[in-house]
Amino acid sequence: MKLTTFIHDGSLGAGFVQNDAIVVCADGEEASRAVLDVVIGGAPAMAKWAAKADTARRVAIKDVKLLAPIPEPRRDIFCVGKNYHAHAAEFHNSGFDAGAREAVPSAPVIFTKATTSVVGPGAVVKGSLDPTNTVDYEGELAVVIGKRAFQVTEEDAFDHVFGYVIVNDVTSRELQRKHNQWVIGKGIDTFCPMGPWLVSADEVADVTALELETRINGELRQKVKVADLIFDIPTLIATMSQTMTLLPGDVIATGTPVGVGIGFEPPKYLNPGDQMQVSITALGVLENTVG
Repeated sequence: MKLTTFIHDGSLGAGFVQNDAIVVCADGEEASRAVLDVVIGGAPAMAKWAAKADTARRVAIKDVKLLAPIPEPRRDIFCVGKNYHAHAAEFHNSGFDAGAREAVPSAPVIFTKATTSVVGPGAVVKGSLDPTNTVDYEGELAVVIGKRAFQVTEEDAFDHVFGYVIVNDVTSRELQRKHNQWVIGKGIDTFCPMGPWLVSADEVADVTALELETRINGELRQKVKVADLIFDIPTLIATMSQTMTLLPGDVIATGTPVGVGIGFEPPKYLNPGDQMQVSITALGVLENTVG
């Protein structure tokens, strides 16, 4: 099931995608957290939505404005730094890896992005909020937790995954370097585009086979298979849940591959009007413009 939140004719709605339409399962204020409620409710909640396929109102995808599937996540977005080998080297050698002792991390590097950084497909990413004019892109696969997870083993990790969504971990590189910790450089309002929908895990036969591509103004910049992660999804869930509880609806962005703007000489920072496009097999395409 592909779950989505949207605006149609000025009203908020939520539902799931069938062909070129959305089956509307929630309207109005209820829709703002409807997808999150389905994630929390799990299989029974999905079944209730699926049962509406023949009776609920439908709207064409082309007629709606898509929002992030979970417009207001319950907690900050968890993110993983330097989680592809080539990007780890690229970032370490860029001069922006402040304080790092090793090029390839020996344990997952975890940071967060504020919930207020989340926007949906088609939304303008406000690069103007970065006073240093060093805005960069980072296409990523994100995992959405479906079951409460504490001290989960790697073998059981996928039992706690609800599904997957595309994220663009937009970053101010100079603010990232200046503050050493990454929260300020990455938590800027609108700097976490997410979407176009949340795809349930049952629709992804092998997540490691998914291929991610990022294009800037049509130019291919990033291309990788999820199988190339340094720390795979079970490792991330097991590591994080050893000391803290992961909650249904938590979003974990798994890291970006080589090809970010600071990897070029000189760096290819984003400018107003630039078009960012992140695609992942079976998950759709996330497009945003820099403002």
